[in-house]
Amino acid sequence: MSKVGDRRSSESSLGPHLARLRTAAGLTLRQVEEATNKEVSNAYLSQLENDKISKPSPNILYALAQVYKVPYEDLMVRAGYFPVEANPEGRRQARVATFAIEGITPAEEKALLDYLAFIRDEKRRR
Repeated sequence: MSKVGDRRSSESSLGPHLARLRTAAGLTLRQVEEATNKEVSNAYLSQLENDKISKPSPNILYALAQVYKVPYEDLMVRAGYFPVEANPEGRRQARVATFAIEGITPAEEKALLDYLAFIRDEKRRR
């Protein structure tokens, strides 16, 4: 259910999306709590899924992205941390470094994006 003033549809909002991901993974709230080493409690996840909490911290989103094996950036976009832009193919794309520091320079953002690409490349090699 969308909140008043929320432009996102309930289908694209974070809470219902997290509920769909958990259901698709066949996990209970308690199993997700265990999978995140209790970083995300089952009660907190329930509140997220029911849109009682709409903007969890990035570390919570990261833990959930790891458990659900989905792109962290997608969860960050749905939580409102990243502006959504269209790339040349018309796909949604978020600027990864925008949440890091207020007033980040383009050079700093590029360095962060390069580092993220390096980390992902190393992960693929394992």
